[in-house]
Amino acid sequence: MASLNVGNLGEYLREQRRNAQLSLRQLADAAGVSNPYLSQIERGLRKPSADVLQQVAKALRISAETLYVRAGILDEKERDELETRAVILADPSINERQKQVLLQIYESFRKENGFEVSEYADDVDVADALDIADDADAAPKDDPSS
Repeated sequence: MASLNVGNLGEYLREQRRNAQLSLRQLADAAGVSNPYLSQIERGLRKPSADVLQQVAKALRISAETLYVRAGILDEKERDELETRAVILADPSINERQKQVLLQIYESFRKENGFEVSEYADDVDVADALDIADDADAAPKDDPSS
């Protein structure tokens, strides 16, 4: 079987698996894929689907987006944008409205700097988003002790 251009992905997966101190069989079981199939991916003989990469990433506790970039499924810039959005959305220290405002500001800065705006972004300019953020800060808090 001819080698596909996924050797970089396979080498990276092997390195991550070894860092996690997992055998090939253990990772295959944890990811729900066959041992021979995972071996072929690591040797650069197979190009896995996005679903398989997501399962492997979850089993290794690493970013699926990183694997998507290495497999050529996702562009590096797209990964950075997705990771930035994910970090904002996962932050427990800000409420949902603040998260949405922050994402709108982020997207407006990207647009201002000539980058494509995410398909998830609303068309809001920075001034509008900052006004919304100021309104959210001025709103009374539910907790009377704050």
